[in-house]
Amino acid sequence: MRFLTLLAALAIVAGCGSREVLQPHSAANPAKINFAGYWTLNEDPVTTARRLNQAIRKMAGIRYDVFRPRQPGAEQRRTRSASGGLVHVFFEDGESLKITQTPSAIFISFDRAVVEEFRFGENREISLGEVTAQRVSGWDGPAYVVETLDRNGMKLTERYLLSGDRQTLIRQITFRSKQQQEMTVVETFSRRPGAA
Repeated sequence: MRFLTLLAALAIVAGCGSREVLQPHSAANPAKINFAGYWTLNEDPVTTARRLNQAIRKMAGIRYDVFRPRQPGAEQRRTRSASGGLVHVFFEDGESLKITQTPSAIFISFDRAVVEEFRFGENREISLGEVTAQRVSGWDGPAYVVETLDRNGMKLTERYLLSGDRQTLIRQITFRSKQQQEMTVVETFSRRPGAA
């Protein structure tokens, strides 16, 4: 009996020391969801930036703001030095989104400045300078999920959903610290007529 207890304790300790590996999501779009279109943020961008900064500061252990509402021609400030994690350097945000969807991928343009490509069922390593992370993305029922995990154990999870009438895009953004604490920010976007 003591031997089994010792084995169980060793398995728990060994599990705690191993690095998390993200599991791929489905490449199949069972509900035939289509996010394509032009979307405008419903919330005040200053309030949204404040909530995102609070989540990043708490989960990554940084002391200054990363996001500010975009000014024409201005770039967002980014940090590459954080005690808790660096996954936030891969996060993009914007007041307007243009989403293009193909049978195998989603392309999201944030404020016409940055385009992110998410392949259905992807599981790959991404990098930005010296910062690397694992990224998986794919379908979880009617939601499209993108998970990014940095080498420090900080994780970013983005879930995209449509409202019942398909006129509202819901984006749930969860930052998780390496200590497994989480903060979620929810953004909603209204569909607007396709204009350039």
